[in-house]
Amino acid sequence: MNCIDWDDVFANATYIKDGTSYPDRWRRSAAAFIATHESMDLDVSYGAHARQKLDVFWPASDAKGLVCFVHGGYWLDFDKSYWSHLAEGANTDGWVVAIPSYVLAPEVRISDISRMIARAIEHCCEQVDGPIILTGHSAGGHLVTRMVCENSKLSACTRARIARVVSISGLHDLRNLRHTKMNEQLQLELDEAIEESPALQEPISSARVICWVGSHERPEFLSQATTLCDAWKNKLADIQLVVEPGRHHFNVIASLTNPESSLTRTVVGID
Repeated sequence: MNCIDWDDVFANATYIKDGTSYPDRWRRSAAAFIATHESMDLDVSYGAHARQKLDVFWPASDAKGLVCFVHGGYWLDFDKSYWSHLAEGANTDGWVVAIPSYVLAPEVRISDISRMIARAIEHCCEQVDGPIILTGHSAGGHLVTRMVCENSKLSACTRARIARVVSISGLHDLRNLRHTKMNEQLQLELDEAIEESPALQEPISSARVICWVGSHERPEFLSQATTLCDAWKNKLADIQLVVEPGRHHFNVIASLTNPESSLTRTVVGID
């Protein structure tokens, strides 16, 4: 264990061409989408903290249900304003899309963030009827799979409405994050890392889960997807691993803007 550079294991931007340029690209694309989208509710509060807000993007047609997208950033960075454009694909197919911000570490712990996401989802459920689809990227992939663990904070009523979970490049076993410099801010102790690792928890037996990851991801992210599938394969009726060719950690989410992409069709349940 001491021979492994865990900071390098979890690094992404260093291994992606022009990796540091992606946040600015995301923000510009998100702003452009908001400037042209016709129906939305921005900065909807779901809690008392200034960061406990979400944006809701309504489709032009009658809503089929709710898609909730949870962003990544290692629980340390970003907010909803970087990801609005990712609502486009599901919106076009007739789904309401909600994108929450959440309070970041070190102000709170990962377990607190899990509870916040549950609260954000519950809030959206009160506003939108029909099935619920949870999807998220990186740390967001962790947070959405965390929602379908037996010890999540979602109500039984909300759990029953979840049609599927799509974890995109998600983190599902958090224990080795304790060996990174990030942990100075995350403050993960072993007991919390276990409690907050979906791969180490029991899933809700009715959950349908897809682990989606790019073929050009860092090895750790490919491993994290496999780890969850292996841990839950005998506990769920339906869990799948999809490795998308040619995609890396920063562009694996890009096709959510396209209603005809394989990723969007998987999210909204079009076979």
